[in-house]
Amino acid sequence: MDDLETIRGMYRQYWEYMIAKDTDGLRRLMAPEYTLIHMTGARQTREEFLSGLAHGVFNYYSAEHDAVEASVSGGRAELTGKSRVLAAVYGGGKHQWRLRGDFTLKKKNGIWKFISSRASVY
Repeated sequence: MDDLETIRGMYRQYWEYMIAKDTDGLRRLMAPEYTLIHMTGARQTREEFLSGLAHGVFNYYSAEHDAVEASVSGGRAELTGKSRVLAAVYGGGKHQWRLRGDFTLKKKNGIWKFISSRASVY
């Protein structure tokens, strides 16, 4: 499997873990310094985000992927995923969101990890 296939597969795995609330799986995909910037502009560390997922602040029920594009330059990569996601967040009801995730990854010791992501809509 080449780097682009690996990175695109990580995006799909990311959503499988989000839906399953598998914080250990997500932690394996994310570097310790991972940060998420929400649509609101709020920034969370990896552990803050995973705690919110584990405690029901963020609830994901399904994700259908419309596009997953990635590029690699040396030990860094950029990925943009566009997915229709059924979610309930911050105590709101279930809604389908057209979520765009812009991810940055780095490769260390031959292993790719997400180091940041920014959520928006498309």
